[in-house]
Amino acid sequence: MTIDDPARPDTAEAPTTPESAAANGKGTWSALRPLVLRLHFYAGVLIAPFLLVAATSGLLYALSFQAEKVLYAHELEVPVGDKVLPLSQQVHAATKVNPNGTVTAVWPSAEDGATTRVLMADPDVEEGKSLAVFVDPYTAEIRGQLPSFGSSGALPLRTWLDELHADLHLGELGRNYSELAASWLWVIALGGLLLWIGRKRKNRRALIVPERGPKSRRRTRSWHGSVGLWAVTGLVLLSATGLTWSRYAGENIDMVREQLGGATPSVSATLEGATAGGSGHEGHGSGHGGGHQTPAAKGPDVGIDQVVEAARAKGIEGKMSVVLPSEGKGYVVKETDTQFPVHLDSVAVNPADGTVMDELRFADYPVLAQLTRFGIDAHTGVFLGLFNQLALAALALSLILLILWGYRMWWLRRPGRPVARGAWRKVPPTMLLPLLAVTALVGWFVPMLGLSLLAFLVVDLALGLLARARSKAA
Repeated sequence: MTIDDPARPDTAEAPTTPESAAANGKGTWSALRPLVLRLHFYAGVLIAPFLLVAATSGLLYALSFQAEKVLYAHELEVPVGDKVLPLSQQVHAATKVNPNGTVTAVWPSAEDGATTRVLMADPDVEEGKSLAVFVDPYTAEIRGQLPSFGSSGALPLRTWLDELHADLHLGELGRNYSELAASWLWVIALGGLLLWIGRKRKNRRALIVPERGPKSRRRTRSWHGSVGLWAVTGLVLLSATGLTWSRYAGENIDMVREQLGGATPSVSATLEGATAGGSGHEGHGSGHGGGHQTPAAKGPDVGIDQVVEAARAKGIEGKMSVVLPSEGKGYVVKETDTQFPVHLDSVAVNPADGTVMDELRFADYPVLAQLTRFGIDAHTGVFLGLFNQLALAALALSLILLILWGYRMWWLRRPGRPVARGAWRKVPPTMLLPLLAVTALVGWFVPMLGLSLLAFLVVDLALGLLARARSKAA
């Protein structure tokens, strides 16, 4: 839901005062509708370009999961052999082919015919990424080397599209675009929902089923509203989860989570006598963070094979990541199966004797931390696998169509005259004052929304003063 042209003769209303609205029985919606309509119209026209870029790049990102399987099939897949070699032998083969790299983590082959991924800190790889060396677990043959990004293991194609979606490859400056889009998406979607369900119609079927017939503005509006109704829940969830790792709103969200005891815990891998480091917060772990770049620690080490056996004895199995020890730290073995039901337990193992120092079960996470993890993983397409990716693609395509239909309605009713200024005067003071307070609070909590809304108001006020001056001059 993006643009709903307010200049519709079939929905035009006579000027209404708060007193007359209450008197004639139209109620609160009659008073609020012009304000919602004006906000939806202006936000749709001005924010829709940012949403269009986000939706298009998001659609490509959702499709990249399956594209990677085809494009990088040689690195990801091998013929099934008779026996899997020890993990230490596979890691040794990777270090031989790239002696300048430092092994930071290992992803053992999780299913028949899948390669083992050895992640390395490499001076030739861009900061924040790791070099992934793909090893045949049956023969220790090196199948290839590719940059890898984040805990989801995004390879170059998905990484490029992920960064395009997040910041247009412009770094910190580009993140403002995606935060602006995420900040307004839920406002535009919910505003469109109110306008659509608040319309007068002959039957309820017209609410959810688009009209057929010759191409016209009426049919376009029907498709815009009906598809928006079907997509609104997903769009609001995309907006909310997208804001969790945004630059400004994300900080406020993290602060609230910590105050509510919903920070994501992490297993303690600090060795006895070493100084604890880190914040104990794993972050999103969704593919938007950098790779582990810490040099390996020196000292007695029982080896990765014994460490994995110790972890499996504690129930860590299936898809996993083995993070090698750094200075003052032990091994961390984490389950990485994000498909429902998720398997995300983790243990810390002492490299000196292979004993488990600490363990953390996903079931013991605070409920808010679990919900955050589910939301982030769903937003990035790893929660429910192919179904998740198809749902994301459908939502992105829906948003693209909603934007195009919105602009088409505006064009067919050009010049797209908005609701007359002063719509806020129709809102009763008992409703207006709480509404202003909530708007101010939301604008502070989501700064990109608040600042852009303030800019809209300043521009609208300037245009109003200019029109009044021209009218007096005439």
